[in-house]
Amino acid sequence: MHSRREFLKCLSLTSVAALVSPSLLLPRTSEAQASSTAQGTDAWRISGSHWGAIRARVAGGKIVEVKPFEYDKYPTEMIQGIIGLVYSSSRIRYPMVRLDWLKKRHLSDTSQRGDNRFVRVTWDQALDMFYEELERVQRDHGPWAMHTGLVGWRQTGQFHSCGNHMLRAVNMHGHTLSTAGDYSTGAGQVILPYVLGSTEVYSQGTSWEIILKETQTLVFWGSDPIKNLQVGWNCETHEAYAYLEQLKHKVAKKEIRVISIDPVSSKTQNYLNCEKQYVNPLTDVALMLGLAHTLYSEKLHDQKFLDNYTLGFEKFLPYLLGTGADKTPKSAEWAARITGIDAKRIKELARLLAKGRTQLIFGWAMQRQQHGEQPFWMGAVLAAMLGQIGLPGGGISYAHHYSSIGVPSSGAAMPGAFPLNLDPGKKPKYQSVDYRGYSQTIPCARAIDALLEPGKVIDYNGQKVKLPPYKMAIYCGCNQWHRQQDKNRMKQAFRQLETVVAVDFTWTATCRFADIVLPACTQFERNDIDAYGSYSGRGVIAMQKLVDPLFNSKTDFEIFKGLTRRFGRDKEYSRGMDEMQWLEFLYENCRKENSKKFPMPPFREFWKKGYVLFPAGKPWVRHADFRADAELNALGTPSGFIEIFSRKIANFNYPDCPGHPVWMEKSERSHGGPKSQRYPLWLQSAHPDKRLHSQLCDSEILRASYAIQGREPLFMSPQDARQRGIRHGDLVRVFNDRGQVIAGAHVSADYPPGVVRLQEGAWYAPTGPKVGALDTYGDPNVLTQDIGSSRLAQAVSPNTCVVQVEKFRGTAPAVTAFGGPQEVLPR
Repeated sequence: MHSRREFLKCLSLTSVAALVSPSLLLPRTSEAQASSTAQGTDAWRISGSHWGAIRARVAGGKIVEVKPFEYDKYPTEMIQGIIGLVYSSSRIRYPMVRLDWLKKRHLSDTSQRGDNRFVRVTWDQALDMFYEELERVQRDHGPWAMHTGLVGWRQTGQFHSCGNHMLRAVNMHGHTLSTAGDYSTGAGQVILPYVLGSTEVYSQGTSWEIILKETQTLVFWGSDPIKNLQVGWNCETHEAYAYLEQLKHKVAKKEIRVISIDPVSSKTQNYLNCEKQYVNPLTDVALMLGLAHTLYSEKLHDQKFLDNYTLGFEKFLPYLLGTGADKTPKSAEWAARITGIDAKRIKELARLLAKGRTQLIFGWAMQRQQHGEQPFWMGAVLAAMLGQIGLPGGGISYAHHYSSIGVPSSGAAMPGAFPLNLDPGKKPKYQSVDYRGYSQTIPCARAIDALLEPGKVIDYNGQKVKLPPYKMAIYCGCNQWHRQQDKNRMKQAFRQLETVVAVDFTWTATCRFADIVLPACTQFERNDIDAYGSYSGRGVIAMQKLVDPLFNSKTDFEIFKGLTRRFGRDKEYSRGMDEMQWLEFLYENCRKENSKKFPMPPFREFWKKGYVLFPAGKPWVRHADFRADAELNALGTPSGFIEIFSRKIANFNYPDCPGHPVWMEKSERSHGGPKSQRYPLWLQSAHPDKRLHSQLCDSEILRASYAIQGREPLFMSPQDARQRGIRHGDLVRVFNDRGQVIAGAHVSADYPPGVVRLQEGAWYAPTGPKVGALDTYGDPNVLTQDIGSSRLAQAVSPNTCVVQVEKFRGTAPAVTAFGGPQEVLPR
């Protein structure tokens, strides 16, 4: 058994960013060091974050040191970015209002949005203007004109969850336009309930302990858990890394065969030193069909499982065999021409999957593409043909890279959250529900379409949705300008808005393109509690305020309490409780719910200690109950079975999502696909390695560990770099018909020819508000397509994107992403 030091050493050596950064997991502070520090005059406090629980040393009213919580055995280096986050030069210091909006309000020149000219105002002035706009929009237009932006990855903490505060306050004033779905799993969460009866993407998976014991072949298909498990929805425990360490040893001993199917060499593949199977970008469905054809033609499939647990295989079979309308067998030879994998290898892989116990683990990136529903659906069909769904160590998972899914749950209840809805019996000030024929809820990724194509009727999951031309948008702890595709299209859309309000702690692009900007404090400048472990339920962590709110910032609770005070609902909003009373209320409710099985100390004891831990849960197998009795434990599909063919979807008559999974060509694709002659490189905008989406990008210390000449790195192959006269460290221009960015070339053999990567979450940094302006830092969403995955899910398709790269020549413009605005005086 290798030591943990060897684990860290191996991980560091195989990291994509090993040359410019420390390893993924941090060395631990010794007990002697900790006790020595504790004896001084400094104060150590405990808190939590998406990147894990921490202890922070505070001296002179400032955070001077951060170390991992002692129960986190595999902490991520991201926690070293926390000090840089709190003391970032990009902090929003005061309430600010865009210059022209302050002069003309909703009649302002919206083409000036993004010019970064703001006027400082008082809190009372800012909240008055916020409230006056709520009144104007509800009075002059109605609920269809008020959009409350989806919050996404808010800062951690159950009480100070910013989206809940925004929604509760605004809902007290009037009804609004809301959104459905999310940007992470939009296609998967719509298609999988039709196929497997639940969204699956946010469901607990088979325990790692069982996989390590029972699985013979493990396939990571477009999944990179070593990279992505650094972060979690709640305070992350990083417990899954212990199992991945064991998996590495088993791979070395040839006790488990692990294959990474991916165009690139992932961090996980490099760490495990497992097999890699290259596949051409966006062709996973074709590979799955070739595997399925081999399984069926060589009688390697489990017909008994298909008969007893699935519905519609006979309707899918003509398409697979080529006896249907298209007359094209989806054979290994057919798949080879599309995927770039030799037909012989495809057949060998199919035989291997059928040979023993096989666990398929899919990542989310493959469904963030045009027709993104198809790979997840076809993956379920492939798993069903193997017949191992519900068996220990077999079957399928769509989430083992997320929030330590696969770590058994303790079963303990976690603390509740600040309520986002009105209290029972209460009604909003404006009670109108007249949306004038527009839809009350729209797919989140179509929010820009609503502004550019108002009144357009689109298909969405069996419904007709009429897009409303909303007039006002409110974003709270949500960087909408990070997650939406095609920034230049977005610039045009935002010009249609009359008023944009942003509440955040740092000057994201969303704030720069807003009209009223309110400075919230960070999670480290307030008290809160959080679940320790999103799925494992390992305990409850205290988030003790490390320092007072910097500058003129406030908690979201204070901000929206101030807003509701302007229409006489502040006491209802807060229920007459302050911050610490709310924390005690949420904790004691959790304590009461756990009292019979998991005794917890009273709140004051908990707060002083800083945490309470629960025992580990029992191993569990996903879909085992269904396999044991498919009638008693029916799935949530219309039939109760796994639906290989969905009659319901077929009846929608969507040409881009028929009744069973199919291969469809993309609007653009590298390696011989559409547009590849002009733009030969596939742009992969994967989740970043050293931040959470756009969070921590403004932490200068952390950013310095990966940026190249102050720009986001563009990862590319040595062959592609050499062909273009590019060397590691050069600045490059990445471009297509939608836009252009400057990035720093990171040449790496982990990337094959024809594939480049810009990590999503890079802060948008245009040279100005003009449509088409050059991005100076390296935001991939300047280049990505803003098209729906299909009529079914209308989800994002950023990975359907091709570009060209050239060496940047001349004097590069300064990076405009970071720092504060240009503060001006009103004229």
